[in-house]
Amino acid sequence: MVGSGAPSLNGNSSTRIPPSAFAPIITSVSDNSWVHQKVLLVQGQIGDPDQQAIDGNLLVNHHQDSFPPTVWPVSDSHFKALVHLNPGRNRLRLDFTSPKLQSSTSSTPAHSIWFNINFLPMISSPPLQLVILLGKDSPATFDAVPERIRKEGNGLDTAVRKYRMAAYIWQAFTGEQMFRNGFGRRCFRFEEEWQTGSLTARDIEVGQMRNEAKVHIIRSEKTVKELRDLDLAQQYDKATRKGDLFTIARDAVKAYFQPKKGQKQYVSVLLLDAHWDSKAKVITSHAALGGRSDDIDLAIFGSQALQSYPACIEDVPYAFTDCTRTDCNFVANDCNESGSNWEAANIGIGAHLHEVGHLLGCPHQESGVMLRDYVRFNRTFVCREPYSTRTKSPGLRSWTQEEECNWHRLDVLRFRHHSCFRLPTDMPPSSDTSVQVWPIDSGRILVTAQAGVAFLELYIDGEDTCHVWKEFVSGDADPRGPPQQVCLADSDIKNMLPEQKRSKKITIKVHSAGGGDHTVSDYGQLIKSKDSTIKLSSGQPGFRGSMLGFSQQAGTKSQQILLQSSMKQTVVLRSIKVYHGFALDGIEFCYENSTSELFGKKGGQAGGSEFNFDIRKSETLMGFYVRAGLWIDGIEILTSLGRRSGVYGNAKGGSGYVSQRSPQEFEH
Repeated sequence: MVGSGAPSLNGNSSTRIPPSAFAPIITSVSDNSWVHQKVLLVQGQIGDPDQQAIDGNLLVNHHQDSFPPTVWPVSDSHFKALVHLNPGRNRLRLDFTSPKLQSSTSSTPAHSIWFNINFLPMISSPPLQLVILLGKDSPATFDAVPERIRKEGNGLDTAVRKYRMAAYIWQAFTGEQMFRNGFGRRCFRFEEEWQTGSLTARDIEVGQMRNEAKVHIIRSEKTVKELRDLDLAQQYDKATRKGDLFTIARDAVKAYFQPKKGQKQYVSVLLLDAHWDSKAKVITSHAALGGRSDDIDLAIFGSQALQSYPACIEDVPYAFTDCTRTDCNFVANDCNESGSNWEAANIGIGAHLHEVGHLLGCPHQESGVMLRDYVRFNRTFVCREPYSTRTKSPGLRSWTQEEECNWHRLDVLRFRHHSCFRLPTDMPPSSDTSVQVWPIDSGRILVTAQAGVAFLELYIDGEDTCHVWKEFVSGDADPRGPPQQVCLADSDIKNMLPEQKRSKKITIKVHSAGGGDHTVSDYGQLIKSKDSTIKLSSGQPGFRGSMLGFSQQAGTKSQQILLQSSMKQTVVLRSIKVYHGFALDGIEFCYENSTSELFGKKGGQAGGSEFNFDIRKSETLMGFYVRAGLWIDGIEILTSLGRRSGVYGNAKGGSGYVSQRSPQEFEH
């Protein structure tokens, strides 16, 4: 093969013919890299663009012809392509052709390279489930102009293919963003099933079976009319039932998946019955919402832009360059930002990804996908931008990565330790996701997290968006992981802020590598308040950690205990009795001198549950593992010998927290 460096028959490629000056050069991923997604974004250039910029086409030939060749435009010697991968080693050939270059006289291309990619599917992480939700009497169609309906249809099968392709685009985009931020190409995965493939148009024609993302079809108990009437009410300024569509979707999804306690589902829902009411000028049966709950983390979005989505990989470059104007007699110009098909694809695919961001725990950010940056979503997948009806400006011929859509750094930090982004090579996650913040001497705070302290965010009074943060997590190449303990001085915190903001109220939100977080609503109050410290009988200061529970139950009162065994060396803690039923009622500390101290009250089962220390081996109390939400659901005793008592009370209630031994003081 001329200029291709073709492999020998035995698979070795040590003897290579020098490539052509116009052979493709891949710049986004190294040869023989490992990736974890079926559809990979590949970027590169043809020769040296500074010497000679050239247009043409890139042909991607997949491993052992397991997927049809795909064609991608080359603009000013730059290209971007989506490559389909099989599990294991993939050997790809990329061919460049241009009318300005002489064609090869042989049967093989003149300007080619071979490239190797290893695909290791993610099987140790929970999937992002894809759902299409319908009214119980829905015809299962979506809005489209007559020409689109004639060419590709607007029924359920077409909706499934377009939604599936959009999901793989989300995955390719997110994997590339994680890589640019130094965390490898980790990403969420999908539940896949053996079915007729749709990632290439040829599979539909020949009935080729493949393992591809499953799209669940769920019918709501509501009729289409009920959904549309409800949503019409939600879209007016005086609406009083905003969010009802989210609740309907959540209930339908929960009834379908029936998750058991502790088996969280991550679900992205496409509302297929979303409809542009051209008379009322609103989109009915549509809501753009995402959120997290106990069993279902959910994102919902309407199908109003679905006609503009690509249905397969071959359609992607066309979908993001199609300048056909939006016909508002049939489809919506969503937020007046979808005046053409490529812009509608940006808004539909990108805004739905924004809601998936909320599902994954991301708030609104100062930039990126979580601040409507998806109006530039196309730039990640093409190298030339068409005329924009949104900005009334001609399309760009080139741009930098900074001018593309992106996930904000804080989003990426959340994803790094999210359970959906786990790799098969990651260490098992810690069962304790909690974070504790302790005020200590000299105006310092101590942050502890058994799973590791990942990062903290600072919020100035009156700000809802984080602009300042501090990271404690390194890239994937660092095997040490984030620290379990971080000590910060007041100057460390204040110096992170502009001088004019240092005197304002500061809120700190700390995130653990286990996905937990803890908010200190008033940092200044924490380090200066007398409530944060107590003077012990020895004269030394004791420091209070964060309170668990909200102390909102009837009869709740403040109580504190300083354990005798921590004050006097002659007093030995013999056992602890825990009084509990479905929640924690009280704790009694029993000493060897036959005295005891009661924290809380003696409720729940008669006599409580007693845990005895091995005094002969000098076993002592090290701390507690606590399950807490609105109240204290359960508690587990941790000892100096590494023993655990098991959780007394509700072992699955609330969230988990660890309260370590120092200081030995407990507040109820």
